[in-house]
Amino acid sequence: MDVSIFIAKIIGPLFLVVAVGIMLNRAFYQRVMEDYSKNAAVIFFTGVAPLVFGIAIVILHNVWAANWPVIITIFGWGGIIKGTWLIVFPNTVARFMKVYEQNKTLLVVHLVIAIFFGAILTVFGYFLS
Repeated sequence: MDVSIFIAKIIGPLFLVVAVGIMLNRAFYQRVMEDYSKNAAVIFFTGVAPLVFGIAIVILHNVWAANWPVIITIFGWGGIIKGTWLIVFPNTVARFMKVYEQNKTLLVVHLVIAIFFGAILTVFGYFLS
């Protein structure tokens, strides 16, 4: 199986399920975000996880072409950036959570983007491969 298709089959449904879950249960995930910003160990491990997965994606799939697989590469680099940010600047998390708390539209916009890219990757991974 092509690496692009394999990764799309993982990331696509993951984005869809998480984004739809948050959208349908916003009050619950609001509490999760409040708890998250208060727990240093969770912030650290949620920095390590995207860093590891981002590095793995970039090692296996550093494809810069004008085609759908570049989405996967961008997410890999995004994971590296996010993981590094959370590990190097953990004290900024609370400020970002407050922005999401104060601006409900921002969260919805990010969820719609996640659903969009999740749908694209799911379609390419499962139906157009």
